[in-house]
Amino acid sequence: MAVSLQDIRAAAAAIADSVVDTPCLLSRTLSEITGASVYLKFENHQFTASFKERGALVKLLSLTPAQRARGVIAASAGNHAQGVAYHARRLGIPAVIVMPRYTPAVKVEQTRAFGAEVVLEGEMFDDAKAHALRVAEQRGLTMVHPYDDEQVIAGQGTIALEMLSVYPELEVLVVPIGGGGMISGMAVAARGIKPDIELVGVETVRFPSMYSALKGIKPEFGRTTIADGIAVKEPGRLTLPLVRELVSDVLLVDEGEIEQAIVLLLEIEKTVVEGAGAVGLACLLRHRERFAGRKVGLVLSGGNIDPLMLSDIIERGMVRAGRLTRLQVELRDLPGSLAEVTACLAAANANIEEVHHQRAFTNLPVRTAEVDFVLETRGHEHVQQIIEALARAGFAARLHND
Repeated sequence: MAVSLQDIRAAAAAIADSVVDTPCLLSRTLSEITGASVYLKFENHQFTASFKERGALVKLLSLTPAQRARGVIAASAGNHAQGVAYHARRLGIPAVIVMPRYTPAVKVEQTRAFGAEVVLEGEMFDDAKAHALRVAEQRGLTMVHPYDDEQVIAGQGTIALEMLSVYPELEVLVVPIGGGGMISGMAVAARGIKPDIELVGVETVRFPSMYSALKGIKPEFGRTTIADGIAVKEPGRLTLPLVRELVSDVLLVDEGEIEQAIVLLLEIEKTVVEGAGAVGLACLLRHRERFAGRKVGLVLSGGNIDPLMLSDIIERGMVRAGRLTRLQVELRDLPGSLAEVTACLAAANANIEEVHHQRAFTNLPVRTAEVDFVLETRGHEHVQQIIEALARAGFAARLHND
């Protein structure tokens, strides 16, 4: 194999004083929801809020003095960029980071804050990678690949060492897959320590590169995904054989399931994860029967999410849960009618966020109006109670969440 358990143990010793041994904790609530015993590895607690620090540092420590003096270059959608930039600055190594043009602003600014020269190029990671390779050749820089590198793979494998040292009884590790660096390293480490442990990878439906490669089918890609950290179109030359040999399965999740997982982790565990960091939980929610009754370790791989995107996801999650709803109410267009409706809503303990009063753009008879209410509620059952209360008061109401 390209990487051995011994390599990963050596990597763990090399980075021990510079990378956080993040918490790995049992989530009782998520265990109840999913039907599995769920253990969370909080890699979003790293200084740069991502596991990528591990592999980046191992690679940087392996450079010769001449390579350090010339500098390094990396292509990344954000987390690898920050890991390279942060540890390169610590070690006094000049760093250039090539990022896709549409990388979330929070990741771009954090990378610049670590002192790296940031170049925005291309729409997707693969475009940025191609540009980085050209710049590396032109300027004599050492490429720090985000996944297809022995040192990087070994560094990422240290996650599994830490998880199994705390919970040796784990039966399955569920790991996000982009290019495959993390799951490759973790599979080598975990299977080396516990040969019967199972590794399951997770990709998005929109970027099923590893899934398609293993199935021998042509992948179809979407333009974007909320899980931009794993939006990779081609598995690594080193990682694909490791995944094929050591990983039991690769499963897919969609965008709505990832959003739901982000909201659950925020609400239940009080922790912020980005899209890629939530795919493991999304996988457990989608494939409950696959993991029911088993001890499952999930890697919350990163927490670098744009605050505006997080706000949108929370609001959409509240809609799905019935805690934010829109009702369309028909009423007579007479003085006092609107006040009667709002009083009825107040009596039903619904909090009004928005009101849109419509007279002209409707098919209702003249002297009749439609009013859209955006309401804060307790859930779907409460919404139904509100509709029934309005009906008893003589107002026809219907859900209007399209």
